[in-house]
Amino acid sequence: MSDIIHLLPDSIANQIAAGEVIQRPSSVVKELVENALDAGATGIQLIIKDAGRTLVQVIDNGKGMSATDARMAFERHATSKIKSADDLFALRTMGFRGEALPSIAAIAQVELKSRREDDELGTLLQLSGSKVEKQEPVACPAGSNFSVKNIFYNVPARRKFLKSNDTERRNILTELERIVLVNPSIDFSFIDNDVEVLNYPASGLRQRIINVVGKSFNQQLISIDVNTSLAKITGFVGKPESARKTRAQQYFFVNGRYMRHPYFNKAVQSAFESLIPIGEMPNYFIYFEVDPSAIDVNIHPTKTEIKFENEQPVWQILSAAVKEALGKFNEVPTIDFDTEGAIDIPIHDPFRNVAPPQVTVNPAYNPFKTQSSNYQRPNLDWDKFYRGFENDKGSLNIIEPEVDIFNHSDEDKNNEAEKAHVPDMVIHYQYKNRYILTSVKSGLMLIDQRRAHIRILSDQFLSQIRNNKGISQRALFPEIIELSPSEASMIPYIIEDLEAVGFDLSHLGNNSYAINGVPSEMTNTDFVVLIHNMIGRSIDSGSDVKEEIRESLALSMANAAAISYGHKLSDEEMAKMIDQLFASPSHKYTPDGKTIISLLDDDAIDKMFK
Repeated sequence: MSDIIHLLPDSIANQIAAGEVIQRPSSVVKELVENALDAGATGIQLIIKDAGRTLVQVIDNGKGMSATDARMAFERHATSKIKSADDLFALRTMGFRGEALPSIAAIAQVELKSRREDDELGTLLQLSGSKVEKQEPVACPAGSNFSVKNIFYNVPARRKFLKSNDTERRNILTELERIVLVNPSIDFSFIDNDVEVLNYPASGLRQRIINVVGKSFNQQLISIDVNTSLAKITGFVGKPESARKTRAQQYFFVNGRYMRHPYFNKAVQSAFESLIPIGEMPNYFIYFEVDPSAIDVNIHPTKTEIKFENEQPVWQILSAAVKEALGKFNEVPTIDFDTEGAIDIPIHDPFRNVAPPQVTVNPAYNPFKTQSSNYQRPNLDWDKFYRGFENDKGSLNIIEPEVDIFNHSDEDKNNEAEKAHVPDMVIHYQYKNRYILTSVKSGLMLIDQRRAHIRILSDQFLSQIRNNKGISQRALFPEIIELSPSEASMIPYIIEDLEAVGFDLSHLGNNSYAINGVPSEMTNTDFVVLIHNMIGRSIDSGSDVKEEIRESLALSMANAAAISYGHKLSDEEMAKMIDQLFASPSHKYTPDGKTIISLLDDDAIDKMFK
């Protein structure tokens, strides 16, 4: 019987490795740009076509490679950064495992031109599906020029599962933003389908953040700076008023590398706990510098999940740093006893004679005498005023009006009398201006008034979007909204739906738009924040289907326009809300799945009294 275990061919092994490292075009962008940074580049240009499906090209002015290094770079586990196991715990570079380039070459057609500063000629290397097709000298600038064409051309199953061009382009922008935010001293440019979309010149950290997320953040940033033996923490947090319900700008970086860290996110969130409403998220750009031996970046193929050796102490340092920053800039309310105009309390002097205050009165003053002798007191008939209000027992008798001010007919009066004697008449009660209580056959129904209103409005807005029946109200003074590049890339895909519901936006250039008109149904709403939230929902959902984007827009508008908790409702308003709610086919839940109705049945009520 023959042996059945054998080694995989390199081409298959590389494709398996590519499945872990290269998931989409944005993964190629991340690996190539990080390699350029490790090569010491001061200027990096990213060029894509068809959202990276056809081409991802990264050009840098780094140190370049020799002919031998260029060839070796595409071998598995070939690296210039690791020579012993101890080096794994002292990493200060972005890439180190030697998997990125061979993984890319396994699923795409790659061309590399690279030259060192001291060499007269560079090297041209062409690979397709891990196979070297050409290697020859070539004249090229110093640095490296990687061109990755037709990603997943030899793995059609993987290519089929790529998202729409819009989604893949947003993912590329997201990866690029994470890199440029932590490398402000590097020039970056981004060309999409032969059009330069972004250009970030070298600058300071604060200016780089403003360039990426928008000028409106300039007045919202509060700096943090703390240095301890465990970690140095610098960066910025947003003021509480800049917090968002969705798509907040939240970035952690450690030793120049972007990371996700839910545990540290809770530390920042806890510092804002009493300053922002529940459900909103603060903005932050926080940079950690720690000893490389105190972190492990090798627990995930993309190296975005990082393990800290001293997580709990760093958590406490981070929380204290954010609270100190908020307090320093007077974002936390304080009582200031050292203010101008305070009451001057004199020091007690037992030897000082204190004169009692003098009171002056006019003994001839009579409040019942008037200045004018011609004035006559009105002659009031008090008996007539009290007539009919008292009887022998001291109770009140209400006099029926002689005229029916409502002008009700005899038939209306009879109907009202009949209704008054109906024992099962439905009565609604508002509890703590938050819930509507109403009796039903099976027990007591509790309705969350805000969620019910969100369900009603969401259905209405969605119907308007589908039918293009939204009414726009012209803004007296148009507002300007500044978007980040990833947000601006979403506008062309949702602009028709925004207009269908009543928004009127005009492009001002540089990712800025003017809000010229707003939906007439919405009042007292911050439309700049609303549009940010709507775009954020569309980005988070990764919607490729237009109907999903419409539902997201309708929900965002409903959340902004719905009544808040604490709003007093009249009996008529409660009855109307319940009628509209039960007219919806999905009246039990909000569009985002939150419970609207809860029923306390008769059996449960009876058990309370046993």
